[in-house]
Amino acid sequence: MNRSTLSLIGAATALAAVTGVAALTGGSSDDADASVKAATRLPVQRSTLLCPTPSSSDVSDTTYTAYTPKREGADAKDGAAELLPAQNPADDTTDPGGDGGKDDGKNGKDGKGGGKGGQAAPGGDKPVLPLKEPGKPVTTEESSAGAPALIGTADGRFAPGWTVQQTTTIDAGSGRGLLGTACTAPDTDFWLPGVSTDRNRQDFVHLTNPDDAAAEVDLKLYGPSGRLKPSTDEAITVPPRSTVPVLLSTLTDQRAASASLHVTARTGRIGAAVQAVDQKAGSDWLPASAVPSTSVAIPGIPKDATSARLIVFAPGSDDADLKVRLAGPNNAITPAGHESLHVKSGMTTAIDLGDVTKGEPGSLLLTPEGGEGPATPVVAALQVTRGKGSDQETAYIPATAAIERSATAADNRTKGSTLSLVAPRASAKVRITASAGAGGGSPVSKTYEVKGGTTKALEPPRPASGKGPYAVTVERLSGGPVHASRMLALSQDGVPMFTIQSLPDDRGTVAVPEAGQDLSLLNDD
Repeated sequence: MNRSTLSLIGAATALAAVTGVAALTGGSSDDADASVKAATRLPVQRSTLLCPTPSSSDVSDTTYTAYTPKREGADAKDGAAELLPAQNPADDTTDPGGDGGKDDGKNGKDGKGGGKGGQAAPGGDKPVLPLKEPGKPVTTEESSAGAPALIGTADGRFAPGWTVQQTTTIDAGSGRGLLGTACTAPDTDFWLPGVSTDRNRQDFVHLTNPDDAAAEVDLKLYGPSGRLKPSTDEAITVPPRSTVPVLLSTLTDQRAASASLHVTARTGRIGAAVQAVDQKAGSDWLPASAVPSTSVAIPGIPKDATSARLIVFAPGSDDADLKVRLAGPNNAITPAGHESLHVKSGMTTAIDLGDVTKGEPGSLLLTPEGGEGPATPVVAALQVTRGKGSDQETAYIPATAAIERSATAADNRTKGSTLSLVAPRASAKVRITASAGAGGGSPVSKTYEVKGGTTKALEPPRPASGKGPYAVTVERLSGGPVHASRMLALSQDGVPMFTIQSLPDDRGTVAVPEAGQDLSLLNDD
């Protein structure tokens, strides 16, 4: 073997190792950036996304939109991006987000999935949303209650920044509303503050396994007084390439209006998202919070929010003392009566903020109160309501990681999209690009400045002569950290239906370290 071959193998091995970790774990590249010196950032070569089962309601319609931005340095040759239906091992049907909870919500024994069998989901093995080229979204609609969960992969030129949005409209029943979620990368650990086991809620956690071996998953619930006592074994088996919905109220006999769910995979990896159905205030997806952090940003509270409920959990061994601020269009203020928040270790704390935005868009910022000792990491989410009485609608905004380089919301319409950007500390400059529409058109980009300590809420640019849903990509060009979310509002029959998706970094690139040894110096022997 000659010197050049050895050098090539060494470089290829380093790249494969780093891109493999990024694709398999779904984790952030922060640790990699800190641990390597003189690293070069290269596009990822493979991405995996998981979409939960959208609804079992007969009056539901779901739109899927997939998109990969054009990116310099991405492999311009081969590649593909598509999703396939997951299997559903349940023998009976569940009713998450359905027509009022006539079903008892149980899926298999004690409301939990698992088992040895596997029934193919509707749709067979036909790929869904295959992309033809980066920079142009594709979309499809599913009108039946049999729409399955989806497991997708993208590689080559389609992998960097690949995103899929799932948007469901349910016209009637207690689960009526607009439910949106961005399909997520698999991982092994999720925190979901904001769930409930109360009698007026039906919260299902959807667990999806993308791999060819079964995953063993633990579910733990924490209420205002600590761990909720389990009524059954909390371990769940998720068969290979399958999805399992679990009704949270079947895991415990204790009722908690606000709780936190911890999902951990003992073996394998999974996707986890909660479909929260309120008997009076509609339904939406509750995605996982950003990883525990001492400072938290929750971007994008609508200006017409009639109420907001903050849920915070401290997963460590220490209590957390937090300063609460609302970053509005011009500055950051302290909400009256909520200057600080004490969160006991292992207990879920919830506070009602009312109409905290007072007619102006905003974002919540949680920072350490100060004092002696290190700050305590927390996870958090915000339950937001628009409308009143029987015309209420609810959405959830989790604590959201900052955009390091870029993030994308795939499904935007000509009306009803609002993009929110918050810079918690220093001012930042961002570029926002509207892609071509699914039915044609040309991309349009605009540059904005977000002042430190403020929220900028804007209607995103639209593609020139574009038709159909389009994607919006946010790129941080300079300045301090930026956190973002996108609200999609589609009012119907007087109900202000809406959904909010947070926009963490798309992790489209990874840090590839330079070789620690010059392999060309090795002997040919």
